[in-house]
Amino acid sequence: MSVPSVQQPDFEARSPWSRYNDRQEAALSPAISPIHAEMTIPGSKSLTNRALLSAALASGTSELTGILKSDDSYWCIDSLRRLGIPITVEGECAIVEGGGGAWPIRHGELYVGAAGTVARFLPGALAASHGEWILRGSKRMSERPIAPLVHVLSSLGAKIRYLEQPEGLPISILGNGLSGGTIHMPGDQSSQFLSGLLLAAPYAHEPLTVYVKGPIVQRDYVEMTLATMKQFGASFHVSGDGQTIAIQPGPYKAQALSLEPDVSTCGYFWALAALTNGCIRIKDLPADTRQPDIKLLQALERMGCTTTVESNAVEVRGTGQLKGGFTMSMNEWSDQTLTMAALAVFADSPITLTDAAHIRHHECDRIAAICLELAKLGIRTDEHPDGLTVYPGQPRPARLNPHDDHRMAMALSLIGAKTDGIRIADPGCVSKTCPDYWERLDALGIGVQLQ
Repeated sequence: MSVPSVQQPDFEARSPWSRYNDRQEAALSPAISPIHAEMTIPGSKSLTNRALLSAALASGTSELTGILKSDDSYWCIDSLRRLGIPITVEGECAIVEGGGGAWPIRHGELYVGAAGTVARFLPGALAASHGEWILRGSKRMSERPIAPLVHVLSSLGAKIRYLEQPEGLPISILGNGLSGGTIHMPGDQSSQFLSGLLLAAPYAHEPLTVYVKGPIVQRDYVEMTLATMKQFGASFHVSGDGQTIAIQPGPYKAQALSLEPDVSTCGYFWALAALTNGCIRIKDLPADTRQPDIKLLQALERMGCTTTVESNAVEVRGTGQLKGGFTMSMNEWSDQTLTMAALAVFADSPITLTDAAHIRHHECDRIAAICLELAKLGIRTDEHPDGLTVYPGQPRPARLNPHDDHRMAMALSLIGAKTDGIRIADPGCVSKTCPDYWERLDALGIGVQLQ
């Protein structure tokens, strides 16, 4: 097992929408009975930031309802405001006065925190316009790769320089428009690189055809990007195999959109139903969602749970004993790898998770980190280059480190729903996607003491 470098809390990357940064840990107590609840979940982080950027580029005023108010969306809104885009946020609604493809403020410094979507979506949108900006991020965001996107944008005429280290933030972007034409780019590193290029492509001078080399990691996220572009009026054609995308130039048009709940966040609550033999019904989630983490439902059924997908709600009923004894590819829904690892602890036989090598480059090295933390609980794991095998066991009490990673914290908290003595350090890190997560757990009957 490799030993990850432990990510310390980066409080600079926490936004004014975060909570509990003054608390050292969340001490959890198991639920005393099966958890039964009907819930609503905040909007999708991925859809929120795609919609915000598209609305900022559009001509006219867009109204986005159901936005996620978390660290990642805060830094997206903050960057767009620093570019001169007026954005009014009232509750979970954002009113965005688009700039028509031009940024009113054409120079300055932008900070994206730890938001991978913002760091990968903004460079193309800046390069397609005119101006000069510096893009900075958190310490961990600066360690995450951005070179594949920089290389492609540079080939289209962007002038981008690394300011401190090769192939990472901070970068300087001199925008002078994108040329269009034909380019090739790899698809096996991060769907965010491809999405960042696609979102800016309608503002290129000429039609742009993108040939994607190799398999596309988390293809569903690219389809979410294309769906958002289509909602804002973009014109494009996708080949039958999905590997060639031809985008026509033309401005986005302002829209009124209602965003879906965040399926990645839904997954933790469905997992609670699975673990406690309860039932969680999440409202306002369309049956035809493109969010890839909906594939968790298939895994839960394989583990013995019952799932019901209605036209506007999804329900999961748990089981007395979760089933294991299988291998599952996480390639398309890798954000749930940690959730599956936590569930596997309580299965009746080992579970192997594969095809998730790319999550080593997220908020932390998630594969190494989850293996390290499960070991503190006395749980055996086998670490693989692209995943892990989890062997069921009875967890012992422990204080667990989420490595400044919201998904680590929320996945590890699931173990506290079944095991006494689980404490999660740095509870504030959940603000990246679900700032009120601990209150939600407490309301469901899991004891939460924030200390």
